[in-house]
Amino acid sequence: MGLDDYVNTFGAECKRRYGGRIKKLTIDAAFTCPNRDGTLGKGGCTFCNVSSFNEQQGKGQSIEVQLHQGKQNLLPSARQSKSKYIAYFQAYTSTYDEYEVLKNKYDQALADENVVGLHIGTRPDCVPDEVLDLLVEYQHRGIDVWLELGLQTANEQTLKRINRGHSIAQYQDTVERAHQRGLKVCTHLILGLPGESEADYMNSLNYVLKVGVEGLKVHPLHIVEGSTMAKQWRYGSLDTISKQDYATNVAKLIRHTPSDVIFHRVTAYAKKPMLLAPDWCAFRWEGLVAIVDQLREFGGQGSALFER
Repeated sequence: MGLDDYVNTFGAECKRRYGGRIKKLTIDAAFTCPNRDGTLGKGGCTFCNVSSFNEQQGKGQSIEVQLHQGKQNLLPSARQSKSKYIAYFQAYTSTYDEYEVLKNKYDQALADENVVGLHIGTRPDCVPDEVLDLLVEYQHRGIDVWLELGLQTANEQTLKRINRGHSIAQYQDTVERAHQRGLKVCTHLILGLPGESEADYMNSLNYVLKVGVEGLKVHPLHIVEGSTMAKQWRYGSLDTISKQDYATNVAKLIRHTPSDVIFHRVTAYAKKPMLLAPDWCAFRWEGLVAIVDQLREFGGQGSALFER
């Protein structure tokens, strides 16, 4: 049995909606971040080096070329003429630009008739009303729109410690404005941030659920080359989460999450030599297998809610 047998996954949601899995094509639209360009700061979040999750970063290809190359990297069965795709604006802050610039870039991705979804990754403090209204327009056209917000943790002290540059109040404000317009929100959480415990992980989940959310992405903290945390790790002042601790804790979060919330991701990996630690994050399936083992033994999504 696999993850879909225990968790309401985004892959399962695509099967329900489209009759099969839909592949995401990651786009780097050359956005920056207020935490890097001097608006809030220049160092960025201490864990961040966008190259670790986006191989297109810095290459400067057009959105059309990136979509084409993304398709070519898929298995032949996933790039047939009738295949459907999601355009995922992932790198840095994908709502951080002038309205017309954003619209032009989103429109370029949606010019591909096989792109049926638009996922926008961004920060909670960079989503003005006019951008939300633009996303609503796409949704009204039949595009499956998700606003992906990087909260990472609901612990204000941790947000300061990792130089995140926004507050949980800003997160709540953006979620509420998105929901007022009927937009779906997928919130990102990181387990293993410096100084955090199992109680922090549960507090973050409970906060997100209380505010309201349609989707979740959870992944372990991993140290990547080029980040501030890489320096801390080399000095021996930063520990990373073990595979077993991560699997135990993310499975616990899953068990405490209502079954209607869609998990877009429950783990993540990065490639060597970009990845410095933990080593298990270099292997796509290791963390996933450990999570499934936990769910099989202790119960799947929402099971803990029935124990109360």
